[in-house]
Amino acid sequence: MGHDIYGLNKAREEIAYARFSMGNHNALLLYRFLDAYQFYAGVSGSGKSSVFSLQQVEKAMKGYKKFFKTASPSESDCTSWDQKQIFLFIQSCLETAQKEKSVEVYFG
Repeated sequence: MGHDIYGLNKAREEIAYARFSMGNHNALLLYRFLDAYQFYAGVSGSGKSSVFSLQQVEKAMKGYKKFFKTASPSESDCTSWDQKQIFLFIQSCLETAQKEKSVEVYFG
């Protein structure tokens, strides 16, 4: 059990991935930034997906930056692995949404 969260483009190709073990509460941060608590099922995601607009993904990135008080984690930072994977996930989804106007996220 755990949270396997995928970002998918319109062709349904994987463009982002984040993995959290079932006991890792940092998974809630990604759900929070995406405003997607309805897909949180405790030890894993709900197994459902949703399409997020460019505006929603931009809001998620703003939430990340406000929470962590940084635009992005640098390689020299002592930031946590989870902080980096959350940033990279949102960043990849944002890049796709900028091109395609939306991105699908699957919460497994």
